[in-house]
Amino acid sequence: MDSPAKTPTRRVSVAPAAAPDGGYAWFILLSAFFVFGLTFGVIKAFGVFYVEIHQYFETTAAGTSWITSIAVATIHIVAPIASALSTRYSYRSVVTIGGLICSLGVAVGSFSRTLAELYLTVGFLNGFGYALTWTPTMTLLGCYFEKRRPVANALASSGECILTFILTPLFQLLIDSYSWRGALLILGGLQLNLCVCGMLLRPLKTTKDVSDVKAEEEEGLSQEDLDHVQPSCEETKALEPSERDDHQMSLDGLDDTPSSTRRIKRAELKTKIRRYVDYTLITNARFMVYSMFGVFAALGFFAPGLFLVPYARSKGIEEYQAAALMSISAVFDLFGRVFFGWAANLRLVETVNQLTVTVILLGSVLLVCPLTSTFPELAAFSAAYGLVYGAAVAIHITVLAEVVGVQQFGSALGFFMLIRSSGGLFGPPIAGFFIDKMSDYGTGFLMAGVALIVSAMFLLLLSQMNRRRRRTARETPTGSMTKSDNSSELKET
Repeated sequence: MDSPAKTPTRRVSVAPAAAPDGGYAWFILLSAFFVFGLTFGVIKAFGVFYVEIHQYFETTAAGTSWITSIAVATIHIVAPIASALSTRYSYRSVVTIGGLICSLGVAVGSFSRTLAELYLTVGFLNGFGYALTWTPTMTLLGCYFEKRRPVANALASSGECILTFILTPLFQLLIDSYSWRGALLILGGLQLNLCVCGMLLRPLKTTKDVSDVKAEEEEGLSQEDLDHVQPSCEETKALEPSERDDHQMSLDGLDDTPSSTRRIKRAELKTKIRRYVDYTLITNARFMVYSMFGVFAALGFFAPGLFLVPYARSKGIEEYQAAALMSISAVFDLFGRVFFGWAANLRLVETVNQLTVTVILLGSVLLVCPLTSTFPELAAFSAAYGLVYGAAVAIHITVLAEVVGVQQFGSALGFFMLIRSSGGLFGPPIAGFFIDKMSDYGTGFLMAGVALIVSAMFLLLLSQMNRRRRRTARETPTGSMTKSDNSSELKET
């Protein structure tokens, strides 16, 4: 009796989608703009709440600063989870759920009766929601822009500046009108707009290249099974070129033997793991050096924004003038991000060298802060701080993309945030410890300045590694370049 005819199979290879650098990419940029503002913009403007909470609970500077540091650390720690969830499900659903979580955390935090409850709600829950919104949005933004990526990152991060400029005096007005509890409740409602930002997100459409292959008689495997074994677009992007070849060869050599089936399952499992968590990043020396920069930079990035308003109040500056200092900083921060992001897009100098100079300048400006005491002096400091801070923030994500390459950027961003979390967690409390010991808010700025200058040393090391790598690439034939060199190479535009 004749056996039933086997159905001819067609193998479909999915190519990574090209970054459009326009069209719907601008809506992704708009979403990232407001996500930046409603996350890190709120964190920078939280200094107004710091003063009121510090007085209400009659606690130490370090104790109050834990609210912000827990939120910042949670953002960094949960970032890899957010990357994996957005890959497993969708950017839109993860960001929308994140918006609901942080809104709920802040709203519930308005009823807190102890600092511990604020740590849990405004700190942990709020930070958890921020991670689920910020990380997927920035990852998708990097996919939609390639040629204009530095400018796109700068424009997106400018949302932090503009929202800080608006929210700082608004928070002070709300606190005066409804107390800090009522202001937090209103903030919780405001952060529901993060859900709207999530609804704007949609993944890039993949490019499918369909090629006919000869009919194969494969016992026990249907066409649906073969399609399941094929890597998806995101999985293919996560694999090295040689690993993609190995994976395809294992499929081409498919037979009925148990050993062949095990090889296929191992290849599929490895592909899926690399899709969600690219563990090979820990073997990338340049990535680890840049992550160490992130740790020390985080020690100094978040403390100044938290303590600027309290420092001004300790110098006798009126409350609305003190809040205006954050607005002044935000205006110059905006200019710094847009201008230096545009300058980075011109590729006149290596981006890592530009970042090194700005980080050293930022640390130097913070060391000058304790010498200021009057409002004009503090306004000048705020302007200088905002300008250099914006210059640094505008390009540090771009440098990360250049270190690891676009294919690994999603996982790298999550890992980078995770490693940097220790700096975000301990930066404000360490500054608060010095403030409590010295009874002077100026010592917090000194600590932040020193940490940033130390972080620049790792950027100098990274720049040296880049030069050595380019020199090796010129001296080595293209065909014999290592796999790690190929994987992290970023096309210059």
